[in-house]
Amino acid sequence: MRRILLFLILVSAVPSGVSKGQNLTGDTSDVLEKLYDRLVNNYDDSDRIRINDSIRIIIGSYVKSDSIFSHRFNNLRYLGQITSPDSLVKIVTWNLVLSSGNGRYFCYIIRRHDAGKSNSIYSLSASYRPDPVLTDTTYTMSDWYGALYYDLRPIDYNGKLSWILLGINYGNPDISRKLIDVLSFTSDSTLILGKKWFAKEGKNAYRVVLEYASNAMISLRFSSDKSIMFDHLVSFSPAFTDDHRYFGPDYSYDAYTFEDGFWRLKINVDARNKE
Repeated sequence: MRRILLFLILVSAVPSGVSKGQNLTGDTSDVLEKLYDRLVNNYDDSDRIRINDSIRIIIGSYVKSDSIFSHRFNNLRYLGQITSPDSLVKIVTWNLVLSSGNGRYFCYIIRRHDAGKSNSIYSLSASYRPDPVLTDTTYTMSDWYGALYYDLRPIDYNGKLSWILLGINYGNPDISRKLIDVLSFTSDSTLILGKKWFAKEGKNAYRVVLEYASNAMISLRFSSDKSIMFDHLVSFSPAFTDDHRYFGPDYSYDAYTFEDGFWRLKINVDARNKE
């Protein structure tokens, strides 16, 4: 009934080759790969939690390494690793799923600074929550909603740099959510998620959240730096027009395009047109 559960499982030993001020050793990748194999066959929640604690130690050291922006693990299927085209932000994220149905997201956002200054590292985590991701507010590290991010692009408007994030949220067992969000940093380097940029039907929202049936699949992707295309969602039946557990794609496409300082919704766009 439900979507493929992504869960990262690993570890019981932490290699010494990944620490701040050092480059990544080849041992780290090998250790993680072998520990994945061990965890795939482990169905005990207490063991999964313990293994995930070890993952956090390894990845927590990795994101502090000098090679974080130049290196990518090629053998770890369930570890999200994305770097912005401007090479100023990298996001490493994964989720832990337990047999009880509960789960938790883990995310590191690394912000590169000028030469001579250390990277800023932001550690976020959040439990699975069935509640909707709000579109009328910003979020910070302390109240993060939880998601797996799979793409990001920078956007510079009026001399202020932000990054547009695409992600997916699995907090509700009956509803999948894909989202478009905005990452920015204040003058004192506080991380902020959300910006009142998304214009739809005369109202502006801080982010876009697409809700649809957990057994459905939809596309949400950049078609250019200033255009984001996604499946148009409709109800499977007139009886469920307000219940997103019964929503899915109708094989037409909508898009948000950045115009005059806002991401504006366009209905029924041509998916063959990159713009």
